[in-house]
Amino acid sequence: MLYNIIRVGDDVTASTYRKVTIGNSANVEKIRLTLCISVESIDYDGDGQEIRLRGRNRTETEHVKLGAYHTLEIAPSRSLTVRKHEPWDKISLEKLAEALDPAASADLGVVMITEGYAIVCLVGTNCTIIKARVETSLPKKKGAAAMTGYEKSIAMFYNRVYSAVAQHVDWDKVKCLVIAGPGFAKESLLSFINEESVKRQQEAGSKALMLNRSKIVVASASTAYKHSIKEVLSSPEVAPRIKDTKAVQEARAMEAFLTMLGSEPARAMYGPGHVNAAHELGAIDSLLISDSLFRTSDPRIRLKYEKLVDDVRTGGGTAFVLSSGHGSGVQLEQLSGLAAILRFPLPELEEMEFDGGY
Repeated sequence: MLYNIIRVGDDVTASTYRKVTIGNSANVEKIRLTLCISVESIDYDGDGQEIRLRGRNRTETEHVKLGAYHTLEIAPSRSLTVRKHEPWDKISLEKLAEALDPAASADLGVVMITEGYAIVCLVGTNCTIIKARVETSLPKKKGAAAMTGYEKSIAMFYNRVYSAVAQHVDWDKVKCLVIAGPGFAKESLLSFINEESVKRQQEAGSKALMLNRSKIVVASASTAYKHSIKEVLSSPEVAPRIKDTKAVQEARAMEAFLTMLGSEPARAMYGPGHVNAAHELGAIDSLLISDSLFRTSDPRIRLKYEKLVDDVRTGGGTAFVLSSGHGSGVQLEQLSGLAAILRFPLPELEEMEFDGGY
């Protein structure tokens, strides 16, 4: 999210480490200090979930000279301050609002579960947030007494997971709840939910859970941990059920554009020149725009893209801001980062040539 907000020219203040020479000796130590840099380059490591910001120091300290180059490494949960010299654009503010309340844009619920361990997650277009983690130590099943203790513990475990689902899944937003994991715990939890939601429908959250049982689907997964969610969402039993969630809608919009480009190219335009010309004719039905276009350091260009998104939505069309870190966003990047499906064909526009700029 920060990668889409921070731009070259911004001032970023954060805690960092730097090697410094102590006194007149040759000893070099790594110390922690807070620096503000004027960002000149941005490097994002998606796998390591780290952003590296390089720029000149704007903080006067005894250890780092003014104007000296330094790299801030920004990792999850690390605090920072971003100061912009240009006004914040609307798309950045929307993404910032999503980051402050990621659950607001999440319309898919996922419970990853195995015996004694479960996580309850909400999945949105650009985020997966763990809302609850439930862990219970289960005794061995050997012997009648031990079996009784196991049954009590597993019932307590399912009850805690049930309560987490009832508390955190807002069925006014969530279109589907997937229960997944290895073994039989997922089926056991579904049976528990079906029975308990009827018994406890007077409790907060239970009635909504009972009324939305048809939106719950069970799927297999190799583990019950967060990294297996991607595996679950692509499984054949789940994919058809989540086709209307935001993340899937964006992928489908890209597929629709590519299909239109092949079957009726006069209704599929890409590139700033063609898309802007189609917009001036009021022809855009669906706009696809990469979030990378809003990372330009030129505020005039950002405002043009922002106005394009607003105009399409105001005119009754749909605008998708695709993440360049997702598969559909990568496809869009290969087509200049800007594309549109038109309400009607414009063969004369298809034949026109435009320069590459906006």
